[in-house]
Amino acid sequence: MLWSMGRRSGSVQLARILGIRVGADYAWFAILFLAIFFFQDQFKRVVDGSDTTAYVAAVAAAFLFFGSIVFHELGHALAARREGIEVAGIDLFLFGGLMHMRSEPQTPGAEFRVAAAGPLATLAVIAAGVAAGVGMEGWGAFRDAATLSTGSVSVAMLLVSIVVTMNVIVLVFNLVPAYPLDGGRIARSIVWRLTGDRNRATRAAAAVGRGFGWLLIAAGLALLATGDPLDGVYLAVLGWLLGSQARGVAVQTAFTERLEGVTVADIMDAQPVTIGADTPALRAYEDFFLRYHGYEWFAVVEPDGRYVGRALREPVMEAAEGANAGAPVRALTGTDADGRVPADASLEALVASEPLRRLGSLMAVDADEHLRGVVTLDQVARALRTHLTPAR
Repeated sequence: MLWSMGRRSGSVQLARILGIRVGADYAWFAILFLAIFFFQDQFKRVVDGSDTTAYVAAVAAAFLFFGSIVFHELGHALAARREGIEVAGIDLFLFGGLMHMRSEPQTPGAEFRVAAAGPLATLAVIAAGVAAGVGMEGWGAFRDAATLSTGSVSVAMLLVSIVVTMNVIVLVFNLVPAYPLDGGRIARSIVWRLTGDRNRATRAAAAVGRGFGWLLIAAGLALLATGDPLDGVYLAVLGWLLGSQARGVAVQTAFTERLEGVTVADIMDAQPVTIGADTPALRAYEDFFLRYHGYEWFAVVEPDGRYVGRALREPVMEAAEGANAGAPVRALTGTDADGRVPADASLEALVASEPLRRLGSLMAVDADEHLRGVVTLDQVARALRTHLTPAR
């Protein structure tokens, strides 16, 4: 139903599907229990069999429903993968499902495809369920089972119909054009395509999202006033969550606009000290690591300027003092695959970079992998202070 950057903390892994981690927030287990309780209470009136049968059907219905939520999020995740976006995982939480991405779609078309993939997956579940239900006992029986308006129904028909009903509710709710719901993401992609302005599209979708959040809060308070505390609290908290995310993305958009046009090349050290890839280990150690005290690594480049990786103090020192003193430093250097960043990448992308936070610096390279400079956390922090501090 939702997607975000990064990964939620406090999540328990449930499975791994197609290489994608599927987990659950601790609060989700309470929702699972409540769903089973709700379904059991409803099923006792219509299911053929004993209370035990109704309970087993309720458990199956709950797991089938949450399985369809995971299927919905897998639709988003697989679409994101096709767009070249790394997926950190999927989590079930208090209000449904959440797909985590490492970065946002970079074009309105990619945004639309990733956003639409979830509802299309849900629509496929609905279509398959309707076909199965009608095929089992006909349209009339399926309709009665879906609305729990019949006095007696088989467990199989009940499970199919309830999954269809719940997914119809999810689909309709999710297509409301309010950020961060899928409908809001789809609306943002359309406005983005029409105007060519992603920030303007985001502000419009976020405004609808804030309004929808207030509407849900008002509906929740109305239910509380009429004596329905469980649904009232649920709706109010859901409205607060959606409104908070919409407000958050509006703040993020303002942040992005302040940084617009600033790239890695604008803030990096364009003349870093480098070691030639053919340099013997002993010479590299003496001329660089002993000369530049406190440096724990140096960038290694080929004669044509292509970046090889980082030469670390410890491996070079061990080689220099051992039998491999004449080995080229290239042989002691890893590929540093996640330590590279395009020189034309935006400052905003650097702020969101997990490798930069982990390594403390990134190598700025061009399209041919030639080293153009080094950018550090300190340089990013100084650039942020420069561009975000209000002018006096």
